[in-house]
Amino acid sequence: MGKPTRWQTDTSPGHTQWYIERFRRMAADGTDLGGEARLLDAMVAPGSRILDAGSGTGRVAAELAARGHHVVGVDADPALIEAARLDYPAPEFVVADLAELDLSTMDRFDAAVVAGNVMVFLAPESEKVVLTRLAAHVRPEGPIAIGFATNREYPLDAFDAHAAAAGLRLDHRFATWDLRPWCEDGDFAVTVLRRPTEGS
Repeated sequence: MGKPTRWQTDTSPGHTQWYIERFRRMAADGTDLGGEARLLDAMVAPGSRILDAGSGTGRVAAELAARGHHVVGVDADPALIEAARLDYPAPEFVVADLAELDLSTMDRFDAAVVAGNVMVFLAPESEKVVLTRLAAHVRPEGPIAIGFATNREYPLDAFDAHAAAAGLRLDHRFATWDLRPWCEDGDFAVTVLRRPTEGS
């Protein structure tokens, strides 16, 4: 593993278990947890290979798998991966630091999703590396949908600069996962990036 993530350094003891139980309660209560998956499902062909980067408790990966996609969820927190494997057996889950992600033994993915404020919980100064690793794992022109709060330590202009440096093109930006229009003073952004085909 690389440098400690903000998830490790900026959260209180017991936060991971609280997070696991929170989403288990929400699922049991019938809370709609599938918004991110619905967006991805609309952007790809049936039966696509999708990378859930920073998969947490596995809720997005599970919803995508239920829609017929082949999903691999990746998270650096072993406790989150253990909970995901227990609660959602259909997707494949892997413990890995996104800054060191290497799934080269697998085929490239058709798309990737980065939900749940993953970008603001990465290790400081690892954001460009993570975006570069994501770009390397998704086929050219495959969508990479990333959502995070923009009022925290990682400003949107830095994200845009890092995405461009990683060779990714900004295709769309929304205020929410249900595609409400983006506004400059918004506190959350959902951005769809793509790696252009070589030579295009």
